[in-house]
Amino acid sequence: MAMDGSNTGELAIGRFVSIKTTLSDEFQGQVITFDRPSNIVVIQEGSKGGARRNIRLLKANYIKELSYLGQAEDPLDIKKCYLDLNSLRAREELAIRQAEAESERIGVGVTAQAQNIFDALSKTLPVRWDKTVIVVMNEVRVSSPYTPESVSGGTPAANERVKKVLELERRRLQTRGGGQ
Repeated sequence: MAMDGSNTGELAIGRFVSIKTTLSDEFQGQVITFDRPSNIVVIQEGSKGGARRNIRLLKANYIKELSYLGQAEDPLDIKKCYLDLNSLRAREELAIRQAEAESERIGVGVTAQAQNIFDALSKTLPVRWDKTVIVVMNEVRVSSPYTPESVSGGTPAANERVKKVLELERRRLQTRGGGQ
Protein backbone atom coordinates (compact mmCIF):
# COMPACT_ATOMS: atom_id res chain seq x y z
CA MET A 1 0.00 0.00 0.00
CA ALA A 2 2.73 2.48 -0.85
CA MET A 3 1.43 5.98 -0.22
CA ASP A 4 1.04 7.79 -3.53
CA GLY A 5 -0.84 10.82 -2.30
CA SER A 6 -4.36 9.44 -2.81
CA ASN A 7 -4.78 7.99 0.69
CA THR A 8 -2.80 10.50 2.73
CA GLY A 9 -5.82 11.39 4.89
CA GLU A 10 -4.68 8.66 7.26
CA LEU A 11 -1.62 10.81 7.97
CA ALA A 12 -3.58 13.59 9.67
CA ILE A 13 -1.74 15.55 12.36
CA GLY A 14 -2.11 14.09 15.84
CA ARG A 15 -2.97 10.54 14.76
CA PHE A 16 -1.17 7.60 16.32
CA VAL A 17 -0.18 5.13 13.63
CA SER A 18 1.68 1.88 13.22
CA ILE A 19 3.89 1.80 10.13
CA LYS A 20 5.71 -0.93 8.25
CA THR A 21 8.04 0.35 5.54
CA THR A 22 8.99 -1.22 2.23
CA LEU A 23 12.37 -1.91 3.88
CA SER A 24 10.62 -4.02 6.59
CA ASP A 25 11.20 -1.42 9.32
CA GLU A 26 8.30 -1.30 11.82
CA PHE A 27 7.49 1.43 14.33
CA GLN A 28 4.64 3.31 16.00
CA GLY A 29 4.27 7.00 16.59
CA GLN A 30 2.26 10.16 16.28
CA VAL A 31 1.99 12.14 13.06
CA ILE A 32 3.55 15.56 13.64
CA THR A 33 3.04 16.85 10.12
CA PHE A 34 2.69 15.73 6.53
CA ASP A 35 4.06 17.74 3.60
CA ARG A 36 2.09 16.84 0.48
CA PRO A 37 4.39 18.46 -2.12
CA SER A 38 7.44 16.48 -0.96
CA ASN A 39 5.34 13.51 0.23
CA ILE A 40 7.23 13.46 3.56
CA VAL A 41 5.60 12.55 6.85
CA VAL A 42 7.15 13.50 10.21
CA ILE A 43 6.49 10.96 12.97
CA GLN A 44 7.28 11.25 16.68
CA GLU A 45 7.99 7.70 17.80
CA GLY A 46 6.31 6.19 20.83
CA SER A 47 3.29 7.50 22.70
CA LYS A 48 5.07 8.82 25.78
CA GLY A 49 5.94 12.47 26.22
CA GLY A 50 9.13 13.62 27.86
CA ALA A 51 12.14 15.73 27.17
CA ARG A 52 13.75 13.35 24.65
CA ARG A 53 11.87 12.12 21.62
CA ASN A 54 12.72 10.26 18.44
CA ILE A 55 11.56 12.00 15.29
CA ARG A 56 11.46 10.25 11.90
CA LEU A 57 11.13 11.85 8.49
CA LEU A 58 9.80 9.34 6.00
CA LYS A 59 8.83 9.53 2.35
CA ALA A 60 5.23 8.35 2.35
CA ASN A 61 5.75 6.17 -0.72
CA TYR A 62 8.02 3.97 1.45
CA ILE A 63 5.07 3.08 3.69
CA LYS A 64 4.01 -0.51 3.00
CA GLU A 65 1.40 -0.88 5.77
CA LEU A 66 -0.29 1.81 7.84
CA SER A 67 -2.60 1.13 10.78
CA TYR A 68 -4.59 3.79 12.61
CA LEU A 69 -4.17 3.44 16.40
CA GLY A 70 -6.01 6.51 17.67
CA GLN A 71 -6.12 10.28 17.88
CA ALA A 72 -4.41 12.62 20.34
CA GLU A 73 -4.05 16.28 21.05
CA ASP A 74 -2.02 18.56 18.80
CA PRO A 75 1.57 17.26 19.01
CA LEU A 76 2.92 20.74 18.36
CA ASP A 77 1.19 22.40 21.30
CA ILE A 78 3.75 24.97 22.37
CA LYS A 79 2.94 24.44 26.05
CA LYS A 80 3.97 20.78 25.83
CA CYS A 81 7.03 21.09 23.58
CA TYR A 82 10.47 21.20 25.11
CA LEU A 83 13.70 22.06 23.33
CA ASP A 84 16.94 22.23 25.24
CA LEU A 85 18.49 25.05 23.22
CA ASN A 86 21.76 24.98 25.19
CA SER A 87 22.20 21.29 24.42
CA LEU A 88 21.35 21.84 20.75
CA ARG A 89 23.83 24.73 20.49
CA ALA A 90 26.54 22.65 22.17
CA ARG A 91 25.93 19.77 19.73
CA GLU A 92 26.03 22.20 16.81
CA GLU A 93 29.31 23.77 17.99
CA LEU A 94 30.87 20.34 18.49
CA ALA A 95 29.79 19.24 15.00
CA ILE A 96 31.22 22.43 13.49
CA ARG A 97 34.54 21.99 15.34
CA GLN A 98 34.77 18.36 14.21
CA ALA A 99 34.00 19.31 10.60
CA GLU A 100 36.61 22.07 10.68
CA ALA A 101 39.20 19.70 12.16
CA GLU A 102 38.45 17.12 9.48
CA SER A 103 38.66 19.70 6.69
CA GLU A 104 42.10 20.81 7.93
CA ARG A 105 43.31 17.25 7.41
CA ILE A 106 42.56 17.43 3.68
CA GLY A 107 45.33 18.89 1.55
CA VAL A 108 44.35 21.44 -1.09
CA GLY A 109 46.17 21.23 -4.41
CA VAL A 110 48.01 18.03 -3.52
CA THR A 111 48.07 14.65 -5.22
CA ALA A 112 46.26 11.59 -3.92
CA GLN A 113 49.68 10.14 -3.09
CA ALA A 114 50.51 13.20 -0.96
CA GLN A 115 47.19 12.86 0.89
CA ASN A 116 47.85 9.15 1.45
CA ILE A 117 51.28 9.96 2.88
CA PHE A 118 49.75 12.64 5.14
CA ASP A 119 47.08 10.20 6.35
CA ALA A 120 49.70 7.50 7.00
CA LEU A 121 51.99 9.92 8.89
CA SER A 122 49.06 11.20 10.96
CA LYS A 123 48.60 7.75 12.45
CA THR A 124 51.95 7.93 14.23
CA LEU A 125 52.91 11.61 14.36
CA PRO A 126 51.12 14.95 14.83
CA VAL A 127 50.80 16.51 11.35
CA ARG A 128 49.09 19.41 9.63
CA TRP A 129 49.08 21.01 6.20
CA ASP A 130 50.77 24.32 5.40
CA LYS A 131 49.50 24.80 1.86
CA THR A 132 51.12 21.82 0.06
CA VAL A 133 53.77 21.16 2.72
CA ILE A 134 53.24 18.55 5.44
CA VAL A 135 54.32 19.96 8.82
CA VAL A 136 55.24 17.23 11.29
CA MET A 137 55.52 17.87 15.04
CA ASN A 138 55.21 21.62 14.29
CA GLU A 139 58.86 21.78 13.22
CA VAL A 140 59.76 19.34 10.44
CA ARG A 141 58.54 20.12 6.90
CA VAL A 142 57.97 17.58 4.12
CA SER A 143 57.67 19.13 0.66
CA SER A 144 56.70 17.61 -2.67
CA PRO A 145 57.58 14.93 -3.82
CA TYR A 146 57.23 13.83 -0.16
CA THR A 147 60.32 11.63 -0.07
CA PRO A 148 62.89 11.36 2.75
CA GLU A 149 65.13 13.71 0.71
CA SER A 150 62.43 16.43 0.80
CA VAL A 151 62.40 16.57 4.63
CA SER A 152 63.76 19.80 6.15
CA GLY A 153 63.79 21.77 9.38
CA GLY A 154 63.52 20.73 12.99
CA THR A 155 66.16 19.23 15.21
CA PRO A 156 68.42 16.59 13.67
CA ALA A 157 66.76 13.89 15.80
CA ALA A 158 63.23 14.96 14.77
CA ASN A 159 64.35 15.25 11.15
CA GLU A 160 65.76 11.71 11.17
CA ARG A 161 62.65 10.35 12.92
CA VAL A 162 60.37 11.88 10.26
CA LYS A 163 62.60 10.57 7.44
CA LYS A 164 62.47 7.06 8.89
CA VAL A 165 58.69 7.08 9.40
CA LEU A 166 58.19 8.62 5.95
CA GLU A 167 60.34 5.96 4.32
CA LEU A 168 58.45 3.16 6.11
CA GLU A 169 55.06 4.68 5.27
CA ARG A 170 55.98 5.16 1.58
CA ARG A 171 57.11 1.52 1.44
CA ARG A 172 53.86 0.39 3.08
CA LEU A 173 51.78 2.49 0.67
CA GLN A 174 53.68 1.08 -2.31
CA THR A 175 53.00 -2.52 -1.21
CA ARG A 176 49.30 -1.67 -0.85
CA GLY A 177 49.33 -0.02 -4.29
CA GLY A 178 48.55 3.44 -2.87
CA GLY A 179 51.84 5.14 -3.73
CA GLN A 180 54.63 5.21 -6.24
